[in-house]
Amino acid sequence: MIKTRITEKFGIKYPIISAPMGPFYTTKLAIAVSEAGGLGVVSHATLRGKNSVKDFKEQLDYVVEHTDKPFGINVRVARIQTDHKVLLRKIPQWRKENPKLREQLIYALTSAGGPRVAGKMWKAKAPDMYHFHVGPALWLVDKIVESGCDGIVATGTEGGGHQSYEEVTTLVLLQQVAQKYPDKLLIGCGGFATPEGVAAGLAMGADAIAMGTRFIACNESEFHQKYKDLIPPATARDTMLTTGGFGPIRLLKNKYCLEHGETMTKEDKISQELAYDMDTYLKDLIAYEIVYTKGDTVDGAVPVGQTCGLIDSILDVSDIVSGFTNKAEKMLKKLCSNIS
Repeated sequence: MIKTRITEKFGIKYPIISAPMGPFYTTKLAIAVSEAGGLGVVSHATLRGKNSVKDFKEQLDYVVEHTDKPFGINVRVARIQTDHKVLLRKIPQWRKENPKLREQLIYALTSAGGPRVAGKMWKAKAPDMYHFHVGPALWLVDKIVESGCDGIVATGTEGGGHQSYEEVTTLVLLQQVAQKYPDKLLIGCGGFATPEGVAAGLAMGADAIAMGTRFIACNESEFHQKYKDLIPPATARDTMLTTGGFGPIRLLKNKYCLEHGETMTKEDKISQELAYDMDTYLKDLIAYEIVYTKGDTVDGAVPVGQTCGLIDSILDVSDIVSGFTNKAEKMLKKLCSNIS
């Protein structure tokens, strides 16, 4: 059995976490991952036609009705994510009102913006909930540590979905953070989809490994089957960084991705955001919805990490969570046995 600081503090069996993948739902996936002994994470879903705050509360209620295991959440705190300030206030309130939620919701991850507001609020209102923030580069990790967060999700550019302008790989970033902040809880994310990856991440100093693309391609995830089926045949060269809602985003190459073009600069992206009207924003949002809900893999935006080149089949969650950890444990034991 592999024990880490996170398995001990979070009360989970295996050091594997499902990465948040908003704007899509990962509610049922979160339940499956937590039930399998890992830590499932409920994404910040923002599909059209929904009140995202009310919808978030319904997701949390659904989780505690279907599992008694620990789980986590993600809140995107980007400039254009207008509902995040309400969610930051509501989440501690919901935990206070529901004893099951207070017991089970132990991990809150903020991303796509700064952690200070959430950190200040949650430390006062929910001090027993571990607050982590996504750090894609060491200088940004410095800011996370300064803000008082409990831990860091070191996310490299290999991962699918929104990425940093820095384009630092997980291999480099994870070592940098482990060396500079050995006392901080650390999760590695981006480029993990195999038992070998789990073993490598733990060996580099991570307390747990988060996976996104690998969990999209599982039987229990809510993603459309046509979306899932794109992943096993894809190679590591079949993704591209282009411009998304919050900056660079890694998508699978298709008609939408190639027409969307290469990543623009940070300055140009900010100018674009300021010039957005609602029609433009909704048009881009629709591109993400149609692949998730309808399986439109041509005109839809398909967030996928380079780990698609490591995935050759759709698996059950239990095969990923317990299977990968058990194989990683054998690898680490074998490696240690070679030391004399």
